[in-house]
This record gives sequence, C-alpha cells and structure tokens, in this order.
Amino acid sequence: MPAHESSPSAAPAARTSLADVEPPIALGPLDGRYRRTVAALVDHLSEAALNRERVHVEVEWLIHLTTHGVVPGAPALSDAEQAYLRAVVTGFGADDVARLAEIERTTVHDVKAVEYFLKEKIAAAPSVLGEGTVLPSVSELVHFCCTSEDINNLSYSLMVRGAVRDVWLPAATGLVDDLAATARDLADVPMLALTHGQPATPTTLGKELAVLAHRLRRQLRRVEGAEYLGKLNGATGTYGAHVVAVPGADWPEVSRTFVEHLGLTWNPLTTQIESHDWQAELYADVARFNRVLHNLATDVWSYISRGVFTQIPVAGATGSSTMPHKVNPIRFENAEANLELSCALLDSLGATLVTSRLQRDLTDSTTQRNIGPAFGHSLLAVDNVRRGLAALSVDRDLLARELDQNWEVLGEPVQSAMRAAAVAGVTGMENPYERLKELTRGRRLTADDMREFIAGLGLPADVEARLQALTPAGYTGLAADLLRYLDA
Repeated sequence: MPAHESSPSAAPAARTSLADVEPPIALGPLDGRYRRTVAALVDHLSEAALNRERVHVEVEWLIHLTTHGVVPGAPALSDAEQAYLRAVVTGFGADDVARLAEIERTTVHDVKAVEYFLKEKIAAAPSVLGEGTVLPSVSELVHFCCTSEDINNLSYSLMVRGAVRDVWLPAATGLVDDLAATARDLADVPMLALTHGQPATPTTLGKELAVLAHRLRRQLRRVEGAEYLGKLNGATGTYGAHVVAVPGADWPEVSRTFVEHLGLTWNPLTTQIESHDWQAELYADVARFNRVLHNLATDVWSYISRGVFTQIPVAGATGSSTMPHKVNPIRFENAEANLELSCALLDSLGATLVTSRLQRDLTDSTTQRNIGPAFGHSLLAVDNVRRGLAALSVDRDLLARELDQNWEVLGEPVQSAMRAAAVAGVTGMENPYERLKELTRGRRLTADDMREFIAGLGLPADVEARLQALTPAGYTGLAADLLRYLDA
C-alpha cells in the first residue's frame, strides 16, 4: 500500500438513542435539571392541567344548565350526582390522562376528546349511583352549544389564575419580603455610591436595596390586581346555536352567571375567542417584575465583584474546575438568564395573543401552550435570587475603607453650604461650585485636604463646625430614614 494511503478506519459504533430511554428524558431544562424548583406549576400550566380544567369547565357548565333549568325538560341533578361529576375533576389523575390521550388519537381534537371522556364517566354513573340516576339522560348537555374556545378560554383563565395566585405570587412575594427585611437590617450601613461607575454621594446599602424592593412590590400589586376574563357565547360570539336550540333563555345572563360562578370576569363582547387582552396585560406586568429583578441581580453581582458582598461558601461546592478559590455568583447569573428567557416568552405571548384574524385563527392555541415555560423561567429566577441573597454577607470594613478613600465626595455638601451662606450675605463665597470643582475633579483628597480647604473659606463658625465634623461615612443624608416608605 502506498505510503500516502491509509487503511480504512473502523465504522463508528452506533449510539444508543436517548429518545428511546424510559422513562422519557426531558427535552428542556424546566422538566429536567430544574424540575424540582418549578414542579408546582405542573399542577396549573401543564397539558394535563389544561385537560383537567377543561373537564372542570364542562362539568360546571352541565351543572349550571341543569341547576338553573335553562334547557326545558332537563332534570335537576341531585347533590350526589353533582358530587359524582365534580369528583371526576378532583380525582383526575394518571389513568384519566392516559384515557384522554387514547380518545384524542381517534378524534384528533383535544376538546372533543374531553367531551367524549366526560360522557364515558356519565355512562358509568349508574354503577356508582344506582340505576335511578338521571345523569345518562343529560349526557347530551355536555358541551351544549359550546365551541371549543368556550371551554378553552375559561380553562386558561382558571389555570393562569391558579398558577399566579398559588405558585408565582407567593414565591415572588417571599423574595421581596426577604429583600425588604435585608434592606431594613442594612439601613444604617453607609456605602460609597457609584454613579456612572464613579465615586458619588454616599448612601446606605439598605436604602439601595430598599429602592429595588419598593419597585418590585409595586409590580406585585399590579399582578395581584389582575383581572381574569372569560366568555361563553358560541362559535362566533353571537349565541347563534343557543338561541335556536332554546329561544326562551336569556343567554347573555346565563353566560354571565356561569363565568362569574367560576370566579372570573365576564367578557360580553368577543369573536369566537376571548380576546386575550387580560393575558397581555398580566404578562406585561410579570415581565416588568422580571426586569426589575434582573436589575437587582446585576446590581448584587456588581456589589459581589466590588467586594461589598461576600458569598458564604457551600460545603462541597465547586466554583471553578481549575481555580479552587472561586466562589462564583451563579445564583444571580442563572437568574439573569432565566429572567431574559421568561421576558422573551411573555413579550411574545402578549404581542401574539391580542391579534386574531377575523373571528378565529389558531395561532393562540400553540402560543398559550408556552405559558408554563414563561412562568417557569421566572419562578426559577425568583428561587435563585432568593437563595443567592440568603448566602450573602456584608464586608463592612471594605465599605468603611472605600468611604475613607474618597473624601472628594464632600465637595457637594461644601459647595452647597457655600451657596446657602452666599444667599445669607456671607462674603467670600463666590463661585462655590467652580472652586470645589477645581479642588476635587479627578483627584483623590484626604481628610486633611478637605478640612484645610474648609478652614480657609471664612464660613460662619457654626457652618464651618458642621462641615469639619462631616465625613464620607456620615454623609448619607436621610437614606436610613427613607426606609419608612418601603411598604407605602
């Protein structure tokens, strides 16, 4: 064989397909690496939760129709029969998920599969309630006069409301409460402020954290006040089938009372779909909370980089695979990334859901299946920031050193005191700003430099004494007192 020719290499061994591994491997990190943190959302925003909520809406619609005698000849259901139907919802579990999936393989329509599923449960009622039950006679009132969107829009409203109120809001509120408590603990800890990254008028660490807590709390109030809308009015929002089937009923009133029975706000004017504007409003508020939280994460990251905060090492944890000394701010970096992902999804949801071609298109169907990931990434970020904050310690010595190395920041109060003195008629106070600019700009001053300058100004004795006693650490104004507005 010529020297330039090589022998054929062995064919690479076939890899095991990870797609065939049982139980199935998650494609995304929220259902894999981070599932423990976001698992509570599965009970509200998963596909199984959507189907359970659809069953819930169908059950309550059937009970509403029969309880209020909307359809002539339909018997009222007994307490036992209503309890049987509602138990289908409360007992909805793995077997029901599997059965629905099996039905949908035939119907190729998710809401129709729910209708058939519930009719199966009604057909089985005599074996539980006895042959005297009237449930089989009202089987055709399941999904009566409904379009799929009548069921879906109510289901999504209930799902999102549950996810926000039961999972996301408690977690976000807990984080803000922790942050507010930390701000109060550090209210009196003086710190050199940085504007444009340069030394500026001192503040307190607690006041700066309080600003972020106050901003976050305001967004939480907006989320807490969200409206969750719903409609039930047929294929194009006209009650067309309703009026033909039962012309004697006050269908808008039946719809309103039903939607409000579910704890939702009734939308009286829609196309085939509920317009989703409430979702866009809610997601904008959650995204804004995310962005303020992102600001907190980047600020804390900067404080860690500067040494203001030190991180308490976790036993056994590794910061770097090669640098043993590293304790990286991973909680805040992870939070930043997940907040950005959440905002991207929430922004897309809000932009997409408010538009529907004419009376109906299906862009919202796929879009809404990503509500779970949007809240999941936000919830994961909230958890990371909360855990990150709990692992911080303040280096008060560093803060004191920084302040003592930047006496030039007292140029502001000195020139301000000179201005006040000039207005009061004290001579020799000309051009106060310019004189302090010449003294301080681009220079580091010592305590002696500043005190010597003050002594030579000819200020009234009380003013001079006040300025001579001032230090960078003592120049924090009302910073600590401002925390009384934190929960306002």
